[in-house]
Amino acid sequence: MKSLVRLREYSRDDVQGIFHIADELQSGKYKDFLNGKTIVMFFPDSSIRTRITFEKGIYLLGGQTILFPPSALDKKEKIEDVIGYLNNWTDGLIIRYKDISVIDEITRYANFSVINAMTDINHPCEMLADMYGLSKIREDFTKEKYLFVGANGNVGLAWKEASELMDFSLTQSSPSGYKISGVNHIIDLKSAIVGKDIICTDSLGSDILKDFSEHQVTLEIMENANKNAILNPCPPFYRGEEVSKDVIESKYFVGYSFKKYLLEIQQAIIIYSMLS
Repeated sequence: MKSLVRLREYSRDDVQGIFHIADELQSGKYKDFLNGKTIVMFFPDSSIRTRITFEKGIYLLGGQTILFPPSALDKKEKIEDVIGYLNNWTDGLIIRYKDISVIDEITRYANFSVINAMTDINHPCEMLADMYGLSKIREDFTKEKYLFVGANGNVGLAWKEASELMDFSLTQSSPSGYKISGVNHIIDLKSAIVGKDIICTDSLGSDILKDFSEHQVTLEIMENANKNAILNPCPPFYRGEEVSKDVIESKYFVGYSFKKYLLEIQQAIIIYSMLS
């Protein structure tokens, strides 16, 4: 049994193991792997892609899901006691919760795998899905040069975590007040994008949108990247904010189908966690 809370707690072999299971899933392996098993999920109403792919993935593997809002954990009862009871009936837990320390506490008491579906400081499942998707379109995605355009938040920190685990080059472009510690940083976006292959973005809060007025990825900006560069905005993305309408309509945008592997990766994470 293995939990996924932080990518840095995994190895490159772990990542390749998850990718291998995802490949096998596409050939029909692991049917009914979760037959008779119950997975408890904590997701907010706003979650769409992550929840759908986890819930559908569990259904396709023959498992049962029981869904709660994250606020169900915000009560007087101690996490130790909540998990003490869940240990009787639960085979796995998937949680989207802002505070990663709560997930750490759940993991401490759980006798089952715990999967972090996003916190305020990371997004490990999304990173695994993106890297798997990139592995399908690039000979070696770890040799590509990555640019993250956005603030010091969970998506940017997740890309940092992924780059450290998989040893690929990552640069950030943002106003000076939004630097991610330990990541190469270039303020000027037009300069930062030169020589880059994979351009990643994150949505911007309304309170900082004005600060990023010079950091919108446009078609004109993308044309300064390497030949065959791609734009991989983290959904939800917003035209006219972190990306322009014309760049989303261009050849650079990897499109909605790029995320199709999210389903197999979510399933593979569950399987790998339970088999480890």
